Formats: sequence, C-alpha cells, structure tokens
Amino acid sequence: MLKCDLLRHLHMRMLVLAMLLSAMLAPSVLADVKWEEDGWLATIGKERLDKGDEFGCYGMPNLEWKADPGAVALECREYIEDRIDASKWSSTPISTFTPSDLTAAQHTIIANQGYSIHGDNTGQSATAWHSAENEPEREYDWYDLGRRGGSLEKGIADLSELESELDAGGLVNMYWVGRIHDATVRHDGDVVEMLSKRDDVWFTTWGEAFSYWSVERCNSFNHSLSDSTLYFESIDSVACRAASNAWNVPVTWIANISSADVVDSNLPELDVSDSNTKEGWRQEGSILYISVLAGNEVEFNLTEDVEYDILGRTKFFNNKSAALTIAGHSTTDLFLWSKRFDDHDFLKFTWLISPRGLEEGLEWLPYAGIGVLVASVSGIWLLLKKDALAYSKAEELMPVVDGGDDDE
Repeated sequence: MLKCDLLRHLHMRMLVLAMLLSAMLAPSVLADVKWEEDGWLATIGKERLDKGDEFGCYGMPNLEWKADPGAVALECREYIEDRIDASKWSSTPISTFTPSDLTAAQHTIIANQGYSIHGDNTGQSATAWHSAENEPEREYDWYDLGRRGGSLEKGIADLSELESELDAGGLVNMYWVGRIHDATVRHDGDVVEMLSKRDDVWFTTWGEAFSYWSVERCNSFNHSLSDSTLYFESIDSVACRAASNAWNVPVTWIANISSADVVDSNLPELDVSDSNTKEGWRQEGSILYISVLAGNEVEFNLTEDVEYDILGRTKFFNNKSAALTIAGHSTTDLFLWSKRFDDHDFLKFTWLISPRGLEEGLEWLPYAGIGVLVASVSGIWLLLKKDALAYSKAEELMPVVDGGDDDE
C-alpha cells in the first residue's frame, strides 16, 4: 500500500513538473510567432547588392514606431545586420521608413540608432528634396525626405509629372510596393522605358545620395602635378564620416587641366551616359571629372605640364543634373518586390525591409499559447489541492497513541 502511494505521488509530481514546463514555454510560443524572416534576403538579396541596391528598415511587426521608436530602430537594424549588408559600400544600414506622426525628438532617437535618412514625407519642419529648390543644408533635414516622383505602380504613376520633376533637377524620390494584401502590384512599364532613355539622371539610393551630399562637410583632398602626372586623393576622414554617419562612396570631383588631355589613368574611363555610382574619370574639354572613393589615390598621365585647379565636387555623380531613388516600402518578400526589375539593372532600389507578421490562419497560435498557460496553472492548482486533501484524509485514518512520550 505504501509503495502504491509513493508511486502515485511520484507520478503526480512528474505531471506537475510537465505542466510547469509547458507554462514556462508558453511565453516563448507567443514570441516565436510574432514574425517570420524573409528567406530571399540570403539569395536574391546578394544579387540585388551586386546590382547596387540598398537595404534599409521599414519596421518590425511586433513593435510600434509611435510607442517606442528606439526599440523599433534597434531591432530592425539587428534584423538587417544579422542577414545582409546594407549596401556594397557598407554593412551598416542608414535608411529607414518612419511614419508621419513622430516628433522631432523621436526622430533624434531613431538617428541615434544609426539612421541618417528618414522617409518619406515624415511631417517634419526641416525637410530635404520636397522640391527641386528644397536642397538639404543640415543632417536633420534628411529626417523628412520628400516624395516627388510619385508611385511606380501602374495606374497611379504619372509619367508627365515625373518627367517634369526630373527636368527641374534635384533628388526625385519614388515609391514602390510589390504586393498589397494578396494582390501583386504591377509596375508601369512606360515609366521604366522613359527612365531608361534619360542620360541626365543619376540612378541611386537613399544612402548613396546622403553620403554623397555629406562629403561637403568633409571636403579635403591632396593633389599635385609632377612630370605631366596629376595626382589626386580625397582624404578619407573616418571621424568626419562618423559624425555624419555616412558611407564612403565615389564622389565626382572637378579639375580644370587647361589645354592638357588625359593619356592614361589607374581609374577606368567613364562615359557621359554612366548613371550608376562607381569609380572612373571622363574629360570634357578642359574639365576632368574624377569619380573616386575617399582614400584612393589616383593618377592621370597628361599630354603636358599645365596650370591646373581643383574646383570642388559636382552636385551629383558624373555631373548629372538630377538624381532618382526608388524606395521599396514594406518589403516583406524580396522576390515579389524585385524580380520583375531584373532586366532593368540601371534602376537602383532602396529596399525598406521588414519581416513578415503572422500569416493568415496562424493568428490562433498566441491564443493557444495563452490557453496552455492558463490550463497549466489551473491544473497545477487542482493537483496540489487534491494532493493536500488526500494527505489530510490519510492523517485522519492514522491511529493515535495516548500517553506516549514525545520524541526528543
């Protein structure tokens, strides 16, 4: 009889232990189903990086920008950095979506997590590129990047308006989303065709455009001319770039070399039609355009020794009059968002990525976790109560010996 009681109590305690474990695991069930990562980042993502695209943040399904912008920015940055580089120029993401109802102080919190560009149309008083004349002057102007180019979606894109904005100059930022609920969005082929014929546009990304602009604050270089060879180096000031939280990207510098011509260089030669960021040089009359990364010393063998002058940098890469960025908002499936543009390598996208939230049909999982938790706690309470009741009855049945001495 005693052996049976011991076994029964042992089984009961093992059952209690199992319920405790299930109760402990229930919160992890709730956490694990908050979002699902985009597996395409590991495959298509690398291809898009090679093409010159950028990866930034859109948000996290389990967090709200308004409630805790710092937490969203941090978790989103970790989500990106754990899976893919932000650009071929840097592994660190500096571009993010932000909603239009955040305060200036909240934007500062986001910037402190490493994001220099916040877009787009974020409702701030300081703005960047909401028009051709709205050229940014300070870093925090980039906390409200404009959307001048409209949407790339078929039926919404405005071809004539986009052409007008590009003709006006400055940075033109477009919007793109590859899927709305279960419907795949079609892009406007006429817009893509028009853009392919523009040789006055720099096709770039948010991070590239900001980093190019920020060089104005780190404008220092070394240069000399000896034996008909021009030496030029833009000084790579890591401290200066860190202060602006910018990448080291090729910047186009202007040199007046008078009557000389370039015979040879350790840089590849560019064409006036080159519209994507890269290193190289090209000459127009007496003007030599040098597109080079900071810290990279370049040489130009000239036809003669001449008086020369470094005039500064161009407004945009390769002396383009306008720049175009396309932001892929809420990119939860890189395949659906990007695959249709594989044959249009000249276009560069800023993919604002986010993991997928709960899939349709799986919303019951958190409630199941809560059910497990409640059932476990209730079961433990009932078992303990039953055990206590059984023990009480057993004590009542035990014989009582009168007149005995207490044990010392």
